[in-house]
Amino acid sequence: MLRKDLLRVSRAGGGYRPRFATREHRPLAARVLGAFESHVGERRGDLDDALAALEADAADAGGDFKLVRGLAALVERECAFETRAPVPPRRVRRAAFEAGEAVGVASEAERDEAVDRAAAALGIDSADVEDSLYADRDVNEVLVDADVRWDPDSLLEQYDLSLAQTALFDATEVRVRSNDPKRLVSAVKRLRLMYEVEKTPEGRELVVTGPDALFSRTRRYGTAFARLLRTVAESAEWNLEATIDDRGRERTMRLSDGDVTVPDVEPVAEPDFDSGVEADFAARFRGLDLDWTLVREPEPLETGTRVMIPDFAFDYDHADFRLFFEVMGFWTPAYVEKKLSQLADVEDVDLLVAVDESLGVGEEIAARDHRVVTYSGTVRVKEIVDVLREYEAEFVADAAAALPDSLSPDADAIGLDALADAHGVSVEAVGEKSFPDHELVGRTLVRPAVLEAAGEELEAGMSLSAAEALLDERAIDDASAALSRLGFRVEWEGLGGGTLREKGE
Repeated sequence: MLRKDLLRVSRAGGGYRPRFATREHRPLAARVLGAFESHVGERRGDLDDALAALEADAADAGGDFKLVRGLAALVERECAFETRAPVPPRRVRRAAFEAGEAVGVASEAERDEAVDRAAAALGIDSADVEDSLYADRDVNEVLVDADVRWDPDSLLEQYDLSLAQTALFDATEVRVRSNDPKRLVSAVKRLRLMYEVEKTPEGRELVVTGPDALFSRTRRYGTAFARLLRTVAESAEWNLEATIDDRGRERTMRLSDGDVTVPDVEPVAEPDFDSGVEADFAARFRGLDLDWTLVREPEPLETGTRVMIPDFAFDYDHADFRLFFEVMGFWTPAYVEKKLSQLADVEDVDLLVAVDESLGVGEEIAARDHRVVTYSGTVRVKEIVDVLREYEAEFVADAAAALPDSLSPDADAIGLDALADAHGVSVEAVGEKSFPDHELVGRTLVRPAVLEAAGEELEAGMSLSAAEALLDERAIDDASAALSRLGFRVEWEGLGGGTLREKGE
């Protein structure tokens, strides 16, 4: 983004159009870059003089000095300046001012005498005093590095992007269509902007609401709009329409992928959460060992003529089922009303809503045939899990009913989890069946003959590690349960391991 005093826009026809750079400005961009490169090792003041000369040349050619300053501002951010002085300037100034008070400087000769006294007090040459006295002022800083990443073409691209970002600083609403809407929504959420998705004849349109529609203008929102444009411009195809508050007058700015591109695109970070409530819930839920997978920002849901993207979805691991999950916190009355309207129009999906109890709209949501839990501060994971368990019980019952009453797997030994996976059901669905050819040892089904054969090779005094290896050869994973079934116990010897003993010894 550029400073607002460098903004260049056209208001022709009542519109609001950034005055982008063109191909004919490439020589000017090259001259700006050259000015910085040729002044490495020189004072900032000398560089400023060179840039002022470029501004004058641009004005004489019918150009705009703001373009030169904007290009220079972008290049300067890539450069490094430093103070170069034989002695720290503040220390020199203190000595010089003290000497000046003693001398009473009123003429050039008296000034020279004060400088000589300061030099004597510091033990340095008078020339070093002159060189150090104001070396830390901006104009005297030295350009030490101008190895910028821009060439003339990419500098113009960056200028156009920065100019458009500056224009968006005063936006109150932004509408965007993109060929990558999900990524765009992720960016909006990461920037903590208010949004909704509408269905239009041209496709889905993301509507981002600015601060004027909520409370009052803040710099944070203006900066967020500007940052959003970078994500928008990284898409291959996009269109943007922004409502701009132009010193109290409402204007419309329209941009597309033909106006702005992003040089040196960097990978986009993973989307952040809308709020700490969502982030906290996701972290705690993912720490559980459940047959449900938490999905962040699933597909959009149709809500009449618009769409909404729920915060999460829960996918059941053993069935083609998705439960959508929305966390509804407090924003403004208008936001709450709009959210209630969306929830009223969502049909043919299973939706669970966690609603801040301070809103007092839980009953209204429940009346729309959605599951509701309320929260205060944080979403209670147990309440969400309880809802999931209710769905899970239905799936387990259905899966168990579809299986025969008895199961006879081909393997000599197989874990219940592996058997459940083979049938595409949960462990609970197979756990209540009978197994005429196998014995359930812990969580493993084992043919009795195989179990007895293993028992004949086990003997008291054998190390636990050797016994586990023997059982493992027969695919008997639950060694503790198998040893107990075969009449053995483990005698532990400190941290050195265990030894098999017969029960009763």
